[in-house]
Amino acid sequence: MGKKQPYIPPLIGWLYDLVLWSFSVLIDLFFREVHPRGSWKIPRRGPIIIVAAPHANQFVDSLVLMRVIRSEAHRRISWLIAEKSFRRKFIGLLARGIGSLPVARAMDNLKPGTGTVYLPDPVNEPTLLRGVGTNFEGPGFEKEGTIALPTINGTSHSTAIGEIRGPEELILKKPFKHRDALFQLTGRKDIDGNGNFSGDAKPDSDFKGSKFKVAPHVDQTAVYEAVFARLNAGGCVGIFPEGGSHDRPSLLPLKAGVALMALGTLADNPDCGLKIVPCGMNYFHAHKFRSRAVIEFGNPIEVPKEIVEQFKQGDRRESVGALLDIIYQSLVAVTVTSPDYETLMVIQAARRLYNNKGKKLPLPMVVELNRRLVKGYAHFKDDPRIVSLRKSIVNYNKQLRILGIRDHQVQYAKFSIVQVIATLIYRLGKLALLTIGTLPGLLLFTPVFVATKYLSMKKSKEALAASSVKLQGRDVMATWKLLIALAFAPAVYAFYTAMFTYWTYRNRIQGFVPDWVPLWLVVMIGVVIFPTVSFAALRIGEVGMDIVKSLRPLVLSLNPSSANTLVKLRAKRAMLAQQVDEAINTLGPELFPDFDAARIVTDPFREVRHEGVKSDLPTIKPPRDEEMEALPSAEPLPRNESFHNLANIGFFSTRPPSRNRSRSSSAGPRPGSRHGLKPLSSMTQKDPLEDVSSRIRDAMRERGERRRRRSEDGSWDMASSGPGTPSSGEEIRKDL
Repeated sequence: MGKKQPYIPPLIGWLYDLVLWSFSVLIDLFFREVHPRGSWKIPRRGPIIIVAAPHANQFVDSLVLMRVIRSEAHRRISWLIAEKSFRRKFIGLLARGIGSLPVARAMDNLKPGTGTVYLPDPVNEPTLLRGVGTNFEGPGFEKEGTIALPTINGTSHSTAIGEIRGPEELILKKPFKHRDALFQLTGRKDIDGNGNFSGDAKPDSDFKGSKFKVAPHVDQTAVYEAVFARLNAGGCVGIFPEGGSHDRPSLLPLKAGVALMALGTLADNPDCGLKIVPCGMNYFHAHKFRSRAVIEFGNPIEVPKEIVEQFKQGDRRESVGALLDIIYQSLVAVTVTSPDYETLMVIQAARRLYNNKGKKLPLPMVVELNRRLVKGYAHFKDDPRIVSLRKSIVNYNKQLRILGIRDHQVQYAKFSIVQVIATLIYRLGKLALLTIGTLPGLLLFTPVFVATKYLSMKKSKEALAASSVKLQGRDVMATWKLLIALAFAPAVYAFYTAMFTYWTYRNRIQGFVPDWVPLWLVVMIGVVIFPTVSFAALRIGEVGMDIVKSLRPLVLSLNPSSANTLVKLRAKRAMLAQQVDEAINTLGPELFPDFDAARIVTDPFREVRHEGVKSDLPTIKPPRDEEMEALPSAEPLPRNESFHNLANIGFFSTRPPSRNRSRSSSAGPRPGSRHGLKPLSSMTQKDPLEDVSSRIRDAMRERGERRRRRSEDGSWDMASSGPGTPSSGEEIRKDL
């Protein structure tokens, strides 16, 4: 018999909001910036399924999305959560509080099987599996159960049991097709990338078989019924379709569950209006304290009626596969994925080299530029120019690591010794002052820092050992840091308050506290002052750490040998920047027909004009080096890039600073401003009102045409997520 699902709790609104409010403080403390983009695309009513990927931060992903969707779309999510996590005391309590739906996974119930297994005839009978010393008729083995092989090359391959013929023979529901799995079950190496054997069907005589794990079939009827009920009631269900958290730079294959839920709902209620909303979880160092994130929502997916009809007629495999392909492509459009970590580093370096004029890009634009570069690299990766450029960038990154500096700090080499010394002295003095403000809170919070660091690394190693898809186990670190801090920090502050109160009781803190001050007031002061000092140290220390990171290149600039290396590296960077610009400007139009019309970084060497569309917009170009030097507000030496919060750039903000502001004011320039009209300028032209009205009508017509063209090519959708008009960034499309 399949395993039954546990009791599924209802979603209680006030309890959901209470839990979310409690954890919002932790989210604000852990992340420096969480920037939603495209949140206006989330339907405000009607049934929706939120599909989020990559699942890089275990339970933190759910909290971040809950907060974003609650604040931006005013909706509550019923998350699908692994039953394994549901069984944990604290996590399970929270999951029940927010109305999550527990899902039993076969991978969580895998247990080692006795004996070994092999494929006796992988060519002619690829589904026939035999065992040596096995008991396929024993407990744990059943039809539709799971057979899993040991992890190889970071992946554990599995398939379902189709039929049990005896204690040492069974039929697989689907044959193993991957080369690694076939090698494990045959011992043969004459296997190509498609799982085909180049030799005959004769097995390897020296092969002893492979160890394996087995799990019983899981009955998901209860959870599907709960999902159908909530969707039919117009609710919102959230799921991470990859199945589990991971720290890979690419998406994992999507599980069929999300497609079955959507198709099952539409099959029972075709007029419910169900939509699937893709969500990209784009983190910058997801496991690190004070990191950043961009949460991007894609266009809602309406399941094609022909796929629903195909599902209703019994062709489930084809219909589910077709819908999964649609969902996967929509997720790729809102995430930054790469085949491996080194490629991701090359892409990010190319993005910095391409934006060579020092133009500050908002965080969503950084993600968008990374995504386009990944798409371009995947298309042209075999081009000799790209191969050569990749090698040069890899070498450049290696030199940066050897020197221990970052790309934006290479430009320090162009400044004189006097400038470097003056800046170094200034920053050391500022760092000394910041240290005074940071030290008390740092000492108070040190036990929490040490505990979270040590225990999160320990949990990371445990998760890595138990997983077949994780690379370093970093996807669980942020979760455990938050959970440990949530439990340990109050205990530490309670201890400090108790010691503070006891000191007052013993000798009034060496006589500094008057006798008329009651002990209960001392307790209240301790409860307030210790967390406040720690929080102040966090904000002050954040700036101080940025200064610390900027000191090393200054010191290197004073060393004659390393200074010469920096000069050479700066020259190499300039050459690479030119090569990257040439490659993008040459190959970009081949991949994207509207390349010039939808630029993120303006090409200063040519004027961008969209074919067939007249533009009255001035071209915004990065200032030249000599112009930057002439600006009185420009700093001679840049500090660390994280000194400025990119979310504070109002034009690219995804929501108005206050709820009282109108949509039009928060979405971008007013219609008149795009034609050069200032709010207080006098209109002296002939028939000014008629002229302005004509221009506005022309502008709206042009904008509609651009929307229509972009809707036909979703790869260039750059709408921001403000609650205003869906095209809050379209008025400056020419210069992006």
